[in-house]
Amino acid sequence: MAHSSLRPSAASWVTEFTVLLLGLALLTVLIAELPRNIFSPESQSFFFVIGAIGIWRYSWWFVLALRSVWYNRRVFPQLRAEADAIGAVEQPPALYVLCTSYRIEPEVTFAVYDALVREARDYGVPTTIFAAIADRTDVDVISHVLDENGWPDNVEVRYMFQKGDGKRSAMAEVLRAISRCMPPEGSLLVSMDGDIRLEPGTLERSLPFFLCQEALGALTTNNNALVTGGDATKEWYDLRYAQRHLVMSSMSLSNRLLVLTGRYSVFRAELATDPSFIELVESDHVEHWRFGNFKFLSGDDKSTWYWLLKRGWKMIYLPDVYVSGFEELPNRKRFFASTIELMRRWYGNMLRTSNRAIQLGPRPMGMFTWWSLVDQRLSMWTTLVGPMVALLVTLFVRPSFIFAYLLWILFTRTLATLVLAWQRGRFSLLWIPLLYYNQIGGALLKTYVSFRFNRQKWSRQGISTGEPSDPVAARRQRLMGHFIHGVYVSCMLFVLIITTGVLMPPDLVSLTILQDWGIVP
Repeated sequence: MAHSSLRPSAASWVTEFTVLLLGLALLTVLIAELPRNIFSPESQSFFFVIGAIGIWRYSWWFVLALRSVWYNRRVFPQLRAEADAIGAVEQPPALYVLCTSYRIEPEVTFAVYDALVREARDYGVPTTIFAAIADRTDVDVISHVLDENGWPDNVEVRYMFQKGDGKRSAMAEVLRAISRCMPPEGSLLVSMDGDIRLEPGTLERSLPFFLCQEALGALTTNNNALVTGGDATKEWYDLRYAQRHLVMSSMSLSNRLLVLTGRYSVFRAELATDPSFIELVESDHVEHWRFGNFKFLSGDDKSTWYWLLKRGWKMIYLPDVYVSGFEELPNRKRFFASTIELMRRWYGNMLRTSNRAIQLGPRPMGMFTWWSLVDQRLSMWTTLVGPMVALLVTLFVRPSFIFAYLLWILFTRTLATLVLAWQRGRFSLLWIPLLYYNQIGGALLKTYVSFRFNRQKWSRQGISTGEPSDPVAARRQRLMGHFIHGVYVSCMLFVLIITTGVLMPPDLVSLTILQDWGIVP
């Protein structure tokens, strides 16, 4: 359970009460309008398809939830006890910190580096902080932080100015600089973003895990969001962190993760300074039959994860260690446009890497982790089955079926929200509609991006890439993406139409009538 000082920004009680009233009103309407003969033979296809997909999706989600509980209640407490015991008598010989920031507000930079310097000072290990910055004012802010903290003897800060062509090149330069320092055996490297504030005890409670697990290659921690924005924005971020906590905990039971977040992750220094590791971070790319060879713009956390996964290194998640991110949508006044922009970048990073990870097979990661990667590719399509079937049955069988589907959504998402709230330690009624928005909106985005994942954009740095420089070639590539996407959606729609039977072919009597009318030859 998070300490009160670590609790994220939350929606106001006025918003929660308004959502409650709207939810009760919607529930009343749905129950009143629910067809009385909802379980008639005409409804069998509706319940069969929705029920079958629902059983599949929610049984998998239930497995993730059970594994998460088992990890947090049974497995991790033992890991924590072992780490605390060895951490009381041993420390790594040296610590290196890679902190990247690009045009972040000075007050945020001060808060971030103040917390970082305090943590490094209190932990007591010789620490070198590499500040990958973009502006001279960052040097002044960090110098002020060091003044405030008395320039600790065990902390050194080195500045490296970014080229402005993305985070990857900045990280590679820092990693090469660290390798030139010849880190002692057993040294550790913290990779973090310049808008992440370490909470007290972060280093002390995370670094000792490497001392008691020789096969551990990297770890990441729980997150909180310090959000600038409205109530919906605050709850959207916290809901995502609640979902992240459940999945991360479940995956950690297999000693693997699905991503090593760039917000705060710790690596063994000898791994992070390996030339092949640095090369992958700097110029990760894929060869695609339609897009050719193209480099990744963002998604460095997916590249570092893939490097470790391929080589069989263990990764774990620490649910009781929190770091707090200063979060803000690209455009505060446009919630949907901004969240879609963020999800599009995140899902693009996932899709660009997951396919090659699946091709590794279960051997380097275990069957559960491998199937989780496969499920990521399947779920973006199966999630859309429910709303598509509901629309088909509503349009071609009976309009009132939409009320049954909405009641199903309200019921299932409420249960899912309660499970997330139980593990997160807090509850918000806004999570119910936001969860459905994340699922359906996310599935639509994933399917869209999967045919266009070469197109990349980083809003903070104003960089976009991926398409051919020739306008004609770029247009041809886009049209091909639209065509293939349309074929996939059409095939899916055709299968659902046949499965549900909403557009049955006419019988002989109907054909005779149509012929008499001259409609068919």
